[in-house]
Amino acid sequence: MFEVRKDEPDYAFIPDVPTPEKNRYGKPIELGSENRSLVGESLNINGDDSVGKSPNRYKQHGFHFTADNCIACHACEAACSEKNQLPAHISFRSVGYVEGGSYPAYSRMNISMACNHCDDPVCLKGCPTRAYTKFAEYGAVLQDPETCFGCGYCTWVCPYNAPQLDPVEGQVSKCNMCVDRLEVGLKPACAAACLGGALDFGLIETAPENREQIKNTIPGFPTPDITNPNIRFQQTRSLPREMSRPDSAPLRYQRDEQGQSDYKPKAALKAEERQWSLRKLRSREDPLVLFTLISQAVVGAFFLLFLGPLLGLGALSEGSNPATVTITLLAMLALQGFALVISTMHLGKPHRFYRAFNNLKYSPVSREVASLSLFFGLFVAYIVLGFINIPFVHEGFTEGLRYVCGAGALLTGLLFIYAMHKIYRIEARPYWNHWQVLSSFFGSTLTLGAVLVGLIFAISLTLQGEPFSGLMALLAWPMALGLVIEGVGLYAHGRDLDRKGGEGAAAHLEQRTTFGHTYNSRNGALVLSTVLIILLAVSGVDGPLGLLMWLALAGLVIVTSLVGRALFYVLVVPTTMPGAFFWKNQRFQEHARESGLAEMPQVGVLPKTDYHHEQIARAKREIKGDLLKIRQQGVKVSLQRLAENVKERLQDALSRA
Repeated sequence: MFEVRKDEPDYAFIPDVPTPEKNRYGKPIELGSENRSLVGESLNINGDDSVGKSPNRYKQHGFHFTADNCIACHACEAACSEKNQLPAHISFRSVGYVEGGSYPAYSRMNISMACNHCDDPVCLKGCPTRAYTKFAEYGAVLQDPETCFGCGYCTWVCPYNAPQLDPVEGQVSKCNMCVDRLEVGLKPACAAACLGGALDFGLIETAPENREQIKNTIPGFPTPDITNPNIRFQQTRSLPREMSRPDSAPLRYQRDEQGQSDYKPKAALKAEERQWSLRKLRSREDPLVLFTLISQAVVGAFFLLFLGPLLGLGALSEGSNPATVTITLLAMLALQGFALVISTMHLGKPHRFYRAFNNLKYSPVSREVASLSLFFGLFVAYIVLGFINIPFVHEGFTEGLRYVCGAGALLTGLLFIYAMHKIYRIEARPYWNHWQVLSSFFGSTLTLGAVLVGLIFAISLTLQGEPFSGLMALLAWPMALGLVIEGVGLYAHGRDLDRKGGEGAAAHLEQRTTFGHTYNSRNGALVLSTVLIILLAVSGVDGPLGLLMWLALAGLVIVTSLVGRALFYVLVVPTTMPGAFFWKNQRFQEHARESGLAEMPQVGVLPKTDYHHEQIARAKREIKGDLLKIRQQGVKVSLQRLAENVKERLQDALSRA
């Protein structure tokens, strides 16, 4: 238990005040009524099995922030970091601000934010490893960094920047509501340390002393509809109609002329100056760029190989080109195996990849991994059954079993692409939360699958001195159709983002400006690729010249897909809390790394480093640690057994004596 100081001030203790039965979201504040079996259990904090004596232990608690009082002293940040012994680049609580007006009528409003321990925690539902738990005690949402394998999906779905992914440790951690302090009646360290009386803590839906408002919105705060957060605000000071952010997020906040509505996020006002920004296409999600494209190509190629002969594409059958079909299947197997490896390299702890199956009920990541495993398993079985005959079984049975595996791979492949797209339908990332993700993924499946099959068959047939133009003319249809589907989705995407406004419109603004030349070039390449595919299919060019032309076209399609998918990851603007000029500012972080400031730990920015090599080294260290524990446990068990044997012999000797 946390040790209470003898001179602890009164304001550091949580007041016991009456609460309504339900909160504003219609959820009961008394959590113990729904979790009777958990009432009276210990949280086992630091190995202590004591149970807190708070009369409100099983009621939902939350933070209260009075924006008028915050002076941005960052005492709450410092107290939190000291309490949790955080490194400089991680902060569970952050103080940002929004500003508006002009001198002398300039206004600034500070915002202190950490985890809001929501009624509907999307981090809990999204986490594939089940590292999150919503406790009946105080309504705290707690996360176990040791269970986490560092996929970072919770950082995508949370609208408040609460989960913090540490690339050095390869795991996520976050605010734990200081439950050890709550157990002895104390407020969290951040609230107890607040100098201006801005940050407070207590039973939800109750106002602290001398406070009159318990609003659930404030300028810069994302809509509470996503997670039903347990934080309340007071902000009475008059603010300008429009507030801007000091960080690099292309957002501003605006209310109507009459001031009757809440502040809504809008795209920032900036000059439409187009840039290439090719260096900014690289991101932590680079492994996912390759994983998604390769997986979609393999699924699309299998569709063609399995369904093609049934639909009249005799050249794709094993009876017509057995060697080429076999080579294609083995190439697909190698590509998908490579994609699986690089997908695990995206994890902070790649050797813990097996934990991805732990949350099939809620997590889209778990469902994607499960559907991929089914597809890959059936796909491998389909290939293996093509090479062997099952002993003591009729050959027709083997063929039938192979067909069943192929049909299963076909269905699970479709399920896999759909499950993959569901990962990105996130309310906290409006740029992704659009049906264009599905059209893009299925468009790439058609196009890249046809390109993969077409290239291997074209090369093989050319080496055999046979024509391939007829086959390519047929494969041109799925190639072109996939590009058209993707193009239609992109057009609707841009139109809908501008119409809905908010963070989605801000991302589209970045798309047209910071990445303007790259974005337009990708769109032009989509149109050009579609036209060239049709022209080449109609021309019927064969031989080495035709092969060279198709290879060049395939290169254009692949590069266009890579650029488009890289844009997909780097352009997203989340419903994030405002940062400050230095802290939580992406452009300052880039400047710090380029200028060398990041080499100073106190700056709070990690320098450029190869995190993938760090992940491998960390995995090796953890595996060695696990083996050492096993050995130590084995020695401990052996010593216990030896002690028991000695004890038994002594007792036996004493009884005889």
